[in-house]
Amino acid sequence: MALNYIWVFFIIAASVVAVARFAVTGDSAALSAVVDSTFSSAKSGFEISLYLTGVLTLWLGLMRVGESGGAVGALSRLISPLFSRLFPGVPKGHAAHGAMTMNIAANMLGLDNAATPMGLKAMAELQTLNPDKERATNAQIMFLVLNTSGLTIIPISIMAYRQQCGAANPADIFLPLLLSTFVSTVAGVAAVAVAQKINLFSRAVVVSLGGLALLLAALGFGLHGASRETVQAVSVAASSIILLFVICGFVILAMRRRVNVYDAFIDGAKDGFKTAVGIIPFLVAMLVAVGMFRASGALDFLLDGVRWLTSAVGADSRFVDALPTAFMKPLSGSGARGFMIECMQTCGPDSFAGRLSCMFQGAADTTFFILAVYFGSVGVKDSRHAVACGLIADLAGVLAAIALAYFFFG
Repeated sequence: MALNYIWVFFIIAASVVAVARFAVTGDSAALSAVVDSTFSSAKSGFEISLYLTGVLTLWLGLMRVGESGGAVGALSRLISPLFSRLFPGVPKGHAAHGAMTMNIAANMLGLDNAATPMGLKAMAELQTLNPDKERATNAQIMFLVLNTSGLTIIPISIMAYRQQCGAANPADIFLPLLLSTFVSTVAGVAAVAVAQKINLFSRAVVVSLGGLALLLAALGFGLHGASRETVQAVSVAASSIILLFVICGFVILAMRRRVNVYDAFIDGAKDGFKTAVGIIPFLVAMLVAVGMFRASGALDFLLDGVRWLTSAVGADSRFVDALPTAFMKPLSGSGARGFMIECMQTCGPDSFAGRLSCMFQGAADTTFFILAVYFGSVGVKDSRHAVACGLIADLAGVLAAIALAYFFFG
């Protein structure tokens, strides 16, 4: 029911704010902007689904090859100690384990084109274990929150935007951003664990999360201070090699088992079109609501309130200029990106707010977009505690980004 209330809130809040602004100022621009946003957002939702069709066709075809060749099963066995704790309702060796592993790995490497199809595949596999097809299971919620927390090792696109805006060292936000997104992920997992009564202090979880923390710390300190060109070269090379390794590995293992690779690919690819079409209503509904909320100016009222409160308590208010990115990120990735660029252009890419807006952009992912796409792909309507836990992860990432920005940049 959470998605229902969120959707209704966005629609009503946008309408009330737009009408109130018209009543006070007599300017009908706000009303027109809200109405226009419904059409533009609906168009965007369809275009995104259309783009996903090709990507889903490719990667769901490759996933079928990986399943037939045994590669996905091998991945499932490799991570079963950790996933058996985080996803106690998913049997060991289930196909969902492999798909979830590949999705999380792709997200960490910034491979969005691969991550989304793998995530949708994982959600479909988890749906096979769901006794109530319209109500999210514990496993589906944990997996979705892992995605909304947006753990990414190297934020190459953000550094590219910083370079375009004239930053002296576009990679200087690398380490604080990495730490922020890790905090967001841990907070999201902890929130779900509390709601689902999962013990996170088991050996498998502690070793896995501790090992990941050490890996991220080593990577962060190793690349901290490096030029953007160096970071980009490492990122592109590592991502490309891993991606090619996965594709070739799937094909080779399938051939060793004497699988008809081409037929397996075509068989899996057929599901891509069906999945993309099924997403359209859910995606359009959410994007229209978010678009109306943004166009109405409701976000400006939130910012003014935060600025007033900060000034009232005598706190440093430099972070407020970057907050539009933080507020928009759970709602719209493109909207948050626009606010990030606008902040760097207005305040300067090397200003406190300019750097912080970039950290907000990378600290978490677009929660409501992911909810609409992932749950919509399998027809889940009751998201239970998924929204709350996803927003907790977002809030933790925002607070961590603010604290780390003051620590690193004063």
